[in-house]
Amino acid sequence: MAKENQFVEQIADINADFPQWYTDVVLKTKLVDYGPVKGTMVIRPYGYAIWENIQKELNARFAKQGVQNAYFPLLIPMSYFTKEAEHVEGFAPEVAVVTHAGGEELAEPLAIRPTSETIIGTMMSKWVQSYRDLPLKVNQWCNVMRWEKTTRPFLRTSEFLWHEGHTAHVTAEEAEEFTLAMLNLYKEFMETCLAIPVITGRKTEKERFAGAVATYTMEAMMRDGKSLQSGTSHYLGQNFAKAFNIEFQGAEGGLQTAYTTSFGVSTRLIGAIIMTHGDERGLVFPPVIAPTQCVIVPIASRKPGVVEACEALKTKLEENGIRVVLDNTDNSPGWKFNEWEMKGVPVRIELGPRDIEAGKMICARRDTCEKAEYSLENAVESVKELLASVQKDMLESARARRDSKIVYADDMKGILDGVDAGNFVKAGWCGCRACEDKIKEETGATARVFAEGETAETCAVCGKKAEHVIIYARAY
Repeated sequence: MAKENQFVEQIADINADFPQWYTDVVLKTKLVDYGPVKGTMVIRPYGYAIWENIQKELNARFAKQGVQNAYFPLLIPMSYFTKEAEHVEGFAPEVAVVTHAGGEELAEPLAIRPTSETIIGTMMSKWVQSYRDLPLKVNQWCNVMRWEKTTRPFLRTSEFLWHEGHTAHVTAEEAEEFTLAMLNLYKEFMETCLAIPVITGRKTEKERFAGAVATYTMEAMMRDGKSLQSGTSHYLGQNFAKAFNIEFQGAEGGLQTAYTTSFGVSTRLIGAIIMTHGDERGLVFPPVIAPTQCVIVPIASRKPGVVEACEALKTKLEENGIRVVLDNTDNSPGWKFNEWEMKGVPVRIELGPRDIEAGKMICARRDTCEKAEYSLENAVESVKELLASVQKDMLESARARRDSKIVYADDMKGILDGVDAGNFVKAGWCGCRACEDKIKEETGATARVFAEGETAETCAVCGKKAEHVIIYARAY
C-alpha cells in the first residue's frame, strides 16, 4: 500500500517525553523543516499561514496605535553597534558578521541584524528635526540573525522572523505610557487570538534588554510548566537617542533629546501555541489563527450526491469567511480523522448519505473531541458559533491549567521543589543580584517577572526583608 494511505506515524507521548513530542508534531504536521545551515529552519506553508494570521491581527492593532510599517536594511555597519556600549556587549556573542563581499574584504565589517535599534536610531536622527515630527512610530516585519548554540524550531533558531516596533517621543512620560500600552496590546492579542493567558510585568535589571531602562514582558506557561517569554516592550529612555543624536527643536525653542521605545514578538509565538494547547493527538489550534478552521470529511464518498453536498457546504462556508478544506482524497475516513486531528484543525465536519438525507451534519471539536449533530440548513451559523466556543473554551482551559500550577515558596527548597514539579513559583526577593544569581545556579529557575502588588515578609534566599515578590520558573 502507498505511503500516503498508511495511518500517520505515532508521535511521542506528550506526558512521557515532551521535547520529543514537540519535535514530532512540528515535523509530522509539516509546520517546519530543518534548514541546511545548523540552527536554521524552513517554515512550510502550513506553518507560515499561522504567521500570516498573526501578522494580520497585529497589524490591525498597531494601526490603531498610529504605528506604520516600514523596512530597514539587513546589514548594519559594526560601528553603529559601538555607539551604545551596553547594547553591543549584550549582543556580541550572537552577532554574525560579514567581512567579505564581491570577492573583496570590506573596509568595515557589517553585522547581520540581531535587532535594529542602531539602524533605526540612525534613521530617526535624520527624520526628527522638530517636536512636530513626534511621536514617530514605525514597525518592520523582518528576519534577524542570532548565532544560537542550542536551537529548536520556532523556539530558538539562529535565524527567525519577527516584528520590531520603534518609537520616539517628546517626553519620558509619553514614552513610558506607550511602552505599557504596547504591553497591554500584546496581552489582549495573546488571549483573544492565541487563547494563551499571559502574566505581564517588569523584568529584573539582570533580565532586561541590553540598553533599555526598563523591560516589560509577557510570560506564558507551557504544558510542562516551563515559561516562554512571548514578547517584550522596552522603555529605552534616552540611551539610544543620545547615542544616535535623535534631537529636535522643542515647542519653546532649544534643542531636546527624544525618548524612545521598542517592542516585538517573533515566530516563537508559533511554538507557544503548540506547547500551550497541544495534546496526545497532536496540535490544537485556536480558531482565530488556525490555518484551516474547518475540515469537511466525506463519508461513503463514492455514493451519489455525497461529494457534491460536501462541495456545496465548502462553498457556503468559504463565502462566509470560514477557512475550510474539503478532504476528498482516497484515504479512509479514519486516516483523515487522525491526520486532521494531529494537524490541530478546530472543527471537523463529517457528512455522509444518511446525514444528507436527514439534513444534518456531524461536527467534532478538536479541543474536547466532542461530537454533535447540527442542521445543514444552519451550517454557517452553527460552525461560526462552534468556532467562537472553541476559542473561548481554549483560553479558559489554558488559564485554569496555569493557575493551578502557580505556587508560593518561603525558601530555596520551596523554589526548587516548585519548579521540579513544573510550576511557576512566587517568592520574596530582597533585590540583591547575588540572591537572584543563586536561585538560578541552584534551581535552574530564573526571575521571569515582578509580581506587581504582591508582598512577602522575607527573601527566600537570604532571609532578609523582601522588597519584591518575583515569579520564578524554568524557561525555554
